[in-house]
Amino acid sequence: MAVKSEPTRILILGGGYVGLYTALGLQKKLRANEASVTVVDPQPHMTYQPFLPEAAAGSIEPRHVVVPLRRVLRRCHVLTARVTSIENESKTVTVEAPDGHIEQLHYDVLVVALGSVARLLPIPGLAEQGIAFKTIGEAIYLRNHVLTKLDEAASTLDPELRKRLLTFTVVGGGFAGIEALAELEDMTRDATRYYENIQPEDIRWVLVEAAGRILPEVRETLGVWTAEQLEKRGIEVYLSTAAKSFEDGHVVLSDGTEFDSDTIIWTAGVKANPVLAESDLPRDKRGRLQATAALQVVGHPEVWTAGDIASVPDLSRTEGDPTATCPPNAQHAVRQARHLAKNIITVLRGGTPSDYFHKNLGAVAGLGLHKGVADAMKLKIKGFPAWLFHRAYHVKAMPTFNRKVRIMLDWVLGGLFRRETVSLGQINNPKEEFDRASRS
Repeated sequence: MAVKSEPTRILILGGGYVGLYTALGLQKKLRANEASVTVVDPQPHMTYQPFLPEAAAGSIEPRHVVVPLRRVLRRCHVLTARVTSIENESKTVTVEAPDGHIEQLHYDVLVVALGSVARLLPIPGLAEQGIAFKTIGEAIYLRNHVLTKLDEAASTLDPELRKRLLTFTVVGGGFAGIEALAELEDMTRDATRYYENIQPEDIRWVLVEAAGRILPEVRETLGVWTAEQLEKRGIEVYLSTAAKSFEDGHVVLSDGTEFDSDTIIWTAGVKANPVLAESDLPRDKRGRLQATAALQVVGHPEVWTAGDIASVPDLSRTEGDPTATCPPNAQHAVRQARHLAKNIITVLRGGTPSDYFHKNLGAVAGLGLHKGVADAMKLKIKGFPAWLFHRAYHVKAMPTFNRKVRIMLDWVLGGLFRRETVSLGQINNPKEEFDRASRS
């Protein structure tokens, strides 16, 4: 019997939930020289996105919500580069390195885990005024930006400018939007203790959602309860309302409401990574990779996929709806990745891959310090218990023991000494003072 002279080349595109957990599973179970694993991502870390709102609000140190790929993937090759095209017919992926040079990577087994990007709509002013909330950089920027607006508002003598500076707009009522809104509003309310001329009621937070409800991931009664809690905190909630324009920071809504806002946070949906348009792999009508329940790309058993970029049949719902697919969320991505790693090992050793079947664990959302909502284990949980459940669930899901401990220490220190509410806005333009000095 012929013996393979070289190990199987496994190429993983993306270092997010799916990429990291798949690589972790493979490096743990692969035998010596059985296969080589290469992970490609434009960032040298994985970001645990459910903790971004707490990082933005100062409850968690931003470095603790990211996992350095090279540190945890000791038995894998990590390449910091951006994927530009996929040609499965020749088993080639083209990437662009940070220095601009183009490189082609060859593979025997491919894992496409490129995730999603913000889905922008053709709204005037959105591209210029809006900022998404998907990366650690965006979370840090928003924290500094929001606190800087408080500093500017405390210093200005113009009442109209002050009103604009203290108006913050969030578009999108899903988990990302609600958690970002709730945590940042909580932070600004806490920060007013240090401003003599800014009261909590001076700050205006606005939520805009095109659908008739928020938090579609939980049962409707909990979504209604959450909206009521936000309104009790003074947050303006516009449901069944679309944004029409953001030009020059002037917000125009479909119901005729108009106001000025210096902060527009866009969380209204995601779409599959557009790199798929530069590939020869099959996509569905939403641009996601067509996948089997075993997490293989339809018609290409050597290509695997999972997470936001994949259209994976949801076997827990297909009896009632044959077209049902798994929603793009962290819970599915993590569990699919672990299953995917097992399936790749099984196939490498001559076995048959098994189907991914999702048993819903429920959904949890943090609504600021000591506040939350959860729809889990057939229970509706609100307030402080839901907040505890939210933290317990996500610290359990956070990769590596190192990060779990650091995050829990952040919470303990925050409880003892209160969170820091200081802007480090200079990091957004670190050369400003140097340039000013060079001109003097």
